Amino acid sequence: MYAERASRLTGAVVWTNNPDGTVGGPVLPDGCMDLLWSEGRLLVAGPDTRPYVPEGPPRSWAGIRFFPGTAPTLLGVPAHELRDLRVDLADLWPAAEVRRLGERVEAAADPATALEDIALDRAARTTAPDPMLHRVVERLDEGRPVSATAAELGIGTRTLHRRCLGAFGYGPKTLARILRLQRALALARAGTPYAETALRAGYADQPHLAREVRELTGRPLGTLLGGG
Repeated sequence: MYAERASRLTGAVVWTNNPDGTVGGPVLPDGCMDLLWSEGRLLVAGPDTRPYVPEGPPRSWAGIRFFPGTAPTLLGVPAHELRDLRVDLADLWPAAEVRRLGERVEAAADPATALEDIALDRAARTTAPDPMLHRVVERLDEGRPVSATAAELGIGTRTLHRRCLGAFGYGPKTLARILRLQRALALARAGTPYAETALRAGYADQPHLAREVRELTGRPLGTLLGGG
């Protein structure tokens, strides 16, 4: 069963996912990165451009999901280096430090809260993310064109693309597609008819919505929503 709550770290979400006998769906692209704990391992989930299906039998997970663009500063690695990857935290941080942190999570009554504490400690010792990145997400999530977003921020489109690669793992056009996908899924899950979902989320029409959903998730919209 999946559960989440707002984190004490601004913009982040703390979550747990424990097997409950049902078949879980894929992890869909959302522009975010996660710090994970499962079966004694600390891992990092990079930004996805395609659906991710965990391998092996179901297992318990705890995680903290960071708002798009905020994790690279905390982790000390550009997002594009982790695109579509799950890696051990020890590949990014000193092994001795990760071992100590792993022991801390292992001993905690609530691993998810322990992960949150690690993120808060790290945030207190690192530079805050560039506030421009939050504005990029806001503008693209409003459906603004990439060129208009760059102009509003006072930078060129090439500069915007370069900054997006480091912060989000991909360029602004891909980020805009992923944010639009998440808008559409939220509308459809709330019961909005598909044709209206397409227009409100920023697609040209319902067939455009269908193509984009299948391309980014590998499944038709109805299947994602549990309709078979």
